[in-house]
Amino acid sequence: MSKIESFKDLIVYQKAYKLAMEIFEISKSFPKEEKYSLTDQMRRSSRSVTSNIAESWARRRYEKSFVSKLTDSLGEENETETWLDYSKDCKYLQKETHETLLNEYGEVRKMLISMINNSDKWCL
Repeated sequence: MSKIESFKDLIVYQKAYKLAMEIFEISKSFPKEEKYSLTDQMRRSSRSVTSNIAESWARRRYEKSFVSKLTDSLGEENETETWLDYSKDCKYLQKETHETLLNEYGEVRKMLISMINNSDKWCL
């Protein structure tokens, strides 16, 4: 395993970033009337997963702060899943795409939970 020097080296960050970019591309095809509601909210929450991981990394000196930011990231991950459900149910997202994205977000969720539960291994 290579040394982790930056939050960008974290697999959870890389996966979440890739998913946020996928959501950005997919949501370009959503109806214009969803621009300031579903599309915007889903893009924001998916991006917040990664931004909170980055913030948590900067707070590793303080374990409670580290866990707090990872918990925020987990909340944003859950919110993103909710917006994906709306996207499928509104027929903007195909069932197969929805399932694939949820499975991938499930991996992100498990990694975040593991980092939260084992925070002492990540903190300085």
